Amino acid sequence: MDFSNVIIMTDLDGTLLDDKKNISDRDMRSINDFCDKGGLFTIATGRGYSMAKPIADKLSLRMPAVIFNGSAVYDFNAESFLWQSEVGYRARDYIKAIIKEFPDVGIEVLQKHNVYVPANNDVERMHMALENVQGIFCDVDEIPNGGWLKVLIAYPEEKMDAMRRFVDEQCADGTNRVLSAPFFYELLPTGVSKAYGYKKLLEVTGNTHRFTVAAGDYPNDAEMVRSADLGVAVSNAHEDVKKAADIIIGSNNDDPMTHIIEHIRAL
Repeated sequence: MDFSNVIIMTDLDGTLLDDKKNISDRDMRSINDFCDKGGLFTIATGRGYSMAKPIADKLSLRMPAVIFNGSAVYDFNAESFLWQSEVGYRARDYIKAIIKEFPDVGIEVLQKHNVYVPANNDVERMHMALENVQGIFCDVDEIPNGGWLKVLIAYPEEKMDAMRRFVDEQCADGTNRVLSAPFFYELLPTGVSKAYGYKKLLEVTGNTHRFTVAAGDYPNDAEMVRSADLGVAVSNAHEDVKKAADIIIGSNNDDPMTHIIEHIRAL
């Protein structure tokens, strides 16, 4: 297939990034060759701006990316938001209810360039340290109104089922809810997902005609993988993503982008 008609959109953690959070040298060479031959390559991640930027910079992305699990399309070259959607006004009350019911919860409220932390725990501390992000610790009522792109709930994996049931029962109105890791549950704007963000990226960049390829590993990737012309799951993916995919390749530790690009070349 002619690469000039193709766009690849990949998840980061567990897909493009290996278990040490690195991109293999072989994948970097394959991605650069794909782009040099006219292909478009970008990312769709649950990470917000500050956590996605180091990877975007390493990739030297030539086109915008989907961040905040689909709530925004961001151009890292121009440092500007091309499209965004906000969590509804009830999110503040939802956070208060969650903290009251689960006093040991960790919560992030992500705006464009800021990460507010109205509740902290060991899972949240680990997350902030791993991504080297400086959160703004404050009461929920001190977080500025508007521009809430998503709310991340950090809770131990073994206790997450109870959290999800509560959130689905008490915080459903005006939100979409996704499990982005065994210990992260997220409130997104109504109707928003990585698939929706991918669609918006294609629209705002004038690439709706392109052959779309989407790769992922976790349930928040499944809709995006299913909706692409070629949906790809890595072998370490959740079963929901494997069922949504057209092909399953090796793991995130096995140069996944190289295998995807070789598959496209053979089409």
